[in-house]
Amino acid sequence: MGVKLRVGVLFTGGKDSVMALHKAVGSGLRPVVLLTAIPLYRYSMLYHQPIFTCLQLQAKALELPLETIGVYDPQMELTSLRLLMRRAKVKYRVEAIVTGAIKSRYQFRVFNDIALEEGLKVYAPLWMVDEESYLRELVKAGIRFMLISITSMGIPLSLLGKVVEKDDVERLIALSRRYGFNLSFEGGDAETLVVDAPLFKYILAPSGRVEVVSEFEGYYVVEKVKLLRKRS
Repeated sequence: MGVKLRVGVLFTGGKDSVMALHKAVGSGLRPVVLLTAIPLYRYSMLYHQPIFTCLQLQAKALELPLETIGVYDPQMELTSLRLLMRRAKVKYRVEAIVTGAIKSRYQFRVFNDIALEEGLKVYAPLWMVDEESYLRELVKAGIRFMLISITSMGIPLSLLGKVVEKDDVERLIALSRRYGFNLSFEGGDAETLVVDAPLFKYILAPSGRVEVVSEFEGYYVVEKVKLLRKRS
C-alpha cells in the first residue's frame, strides 16, 4: 500500500468541514492538522465564525492538532488564509487541503487559488452535492450537529441548540422548498456545531441559552461545553 497523502482540513467545527474530513479519510487521505481562520468581526463572506472553546475540544475528540489564525480586518482574509496554508505545509508537511465548500463559488475559487499558489492540491468532496440528499446523508452517517445561528426566514428558531434528527431534516427540506433558504446553510442562513461524529473519540456536551433577535434571527449561545467519553 502506498503512502497516504497528508492533508490539512479547513475546519470550522460545523457539519460541512466535519463531513469533508470523514470523506477524506474514507478516500484514503491522511488528515494531520485542522486549520481554522477566526474572523474577529461579525460578518465574513469567506469564513464561518467558530466557537474557539468548541474547536479545541473537537480537535481533542479527533486527536488532531489545531492551528488557528485570527483575522482582525476583512481586508486581511486572503493573506491570513495564505499564511495558514503555508504554516500547514511547512510545519505538518501537508500536501493537500480539504474543504467542505458546497455551492459558494467565491469560497471555492479562493481556496483553490491560494492552495495553488502554495503548491497544494485541493480535495472538495462536497462540491455541488445535491443538498437534500446531503442533509439526509449527514444524519445517516452519524454526523450529529446542532444549529447555533439562524438568520433566514423559514428556518424554525425552535431548532436552536437542538441536535438535528431525521424528522428535523425532512421538515427543513419541506421548509426550504417553501421559503427558498439555502438548505446547506452556506452563505450564513444558519450555522452549525458538530457534537459527535464517527471519528470523534469523545462527545461534546454544550450548554447555553437561546437568544431570539427577531422573528427570523436567533442564536444559541454556548456558555459551557465539556467532553464525554463514548461508551464502548
